[in-house]
Amino acid sequence: MANPAAPGGARRPAGRAERSAARRADILAAALEEFAACGFAAARLDDVARRAGVAKGTIYLYFQDKQALFEELVRAMLVPHIAAVEALPAEGPVRPVVEAFLAHIVHDVLSTRLADVIRLVIAEGPRFPALAEFYYREVVSRALAVLDRLLARGVASGEIGNPALVHFPQLVVAPVLMGLIWGGMFQRFAPLDVAALMRAHLDILFASGRAA
Repeated sequence: MANPAAPGGARRPAGRAERSAARRADILAAALEEFAACGFAAARLDDVARRAGVAKGTIYLYFQDKQALFEELVRAMLVPHIAAVEALPAEGPVRPVVEAFLAHIVHDVLSTRLADVIRLVIAEGPRFPALAEFYYREVVSRALAVLDRLLARGVASGEIGNPALVHFPQLVVAPVLMGLIWGGMFQRFAPLDVAALMRAHLDILFASGRAA
């Protein structure tokens, strides 16, 4: 992190708060690397500290334990994206808003290291239900609440012809899971255009409704 310039062009030392924030960011970045490489169960705080270039005890100044570290990783990396989709327009045609919702996921989540965090939850959630519960509360339930509102509007406006979609908003994001699984296992054998998959999926979901 660059230090602000002092008068005369000299660089003044970073303040304690700046150094602390930078160290915390380094630990979170190292945690992402370690969790992605080893999974939650096998990841060790010693190795996170080594990747971050700090003593293991330094981690405990910021995070109570490994689970707290993982939870903060989710908050720092994924929750801001949920806030972004929660801010989508509450009025007007529904399909463009749903498209924006999914485009955000494709471009800002699936195509970045955030996908590793989601894959980690999918892989480790059954063995660590507290992690799954945390992820559901902080990410999944909030995303589904956004979709619930959008789909109800779509049915009311006639854009969505099948009201069953309101009861199963998971159908809208099903290609996200396909993209995650395919990207992690088969992308190098048969590349999948997830953005095109999303558009085709929406064509199917909105096909029975009338244009707004």
